Amino acid sequence: MDRNVVKVLLGAWERPDFRAGLQHLIDLDEVTSLLAALAVDDERDDEVRRRAMELLRSALETAEIRRAVLLLIETDDIRHSLTAAVSDNLTDRPALASSIRSAVDDPAVRAEIRDVLESPKIRALLWKVAEDEFRGRRLTLAGQVALLLLRHRTARRLAWALKRHGVVRALRVSGS
Repeated sequence: MDRNVVKVLLGAWERPDFRAGLQHLIDLDEVTSLLAALAVDDERDDEVRRRAMELLRSALETAEIRRAVLLLIETDDIRHSLTAAVSDNLTDRPALASSIRSAVDDPAVRAEIRDVLESPKIRALLWKVAEDEFRGRRLTLAGQVALLLLRHRTARRLAWALKRHGVVRALRVSGS
């Protein structure tokens, strides 16, 4: 996992109001130890990555946690730190980094992201894609995205919102 993203997660985790809101829903010690492991372990540690995926999946399946995390994206400093982490990882694709930053800064796009993540079917499909990526099965990604767009109106609305910000065009250009 990217070190900048881990720093953002640690920053969010250090917010007392965020932790207080989650303490009755999850094991705070487990999250703290996992974040510490992510901050120091190298990316090849599959056990830490697997634990992070499991924790993230269970968190996003819990409505209160999902909403708390989405509220963090509404916080300017957290959102800007996340987009900075994306930009740092996309130095070879500045147009893509810029379009993602533009999209995430748009309140309408963030509302579409919230709508997409509220759908259990879409979350299940997103987790299948994430698990396939974790296992190195990248060929199914295009098919999964097509299926997502065909079956879910909220996913189509998000895709159009991302297209308006140039994310789709930048992905096509960077994929060439």
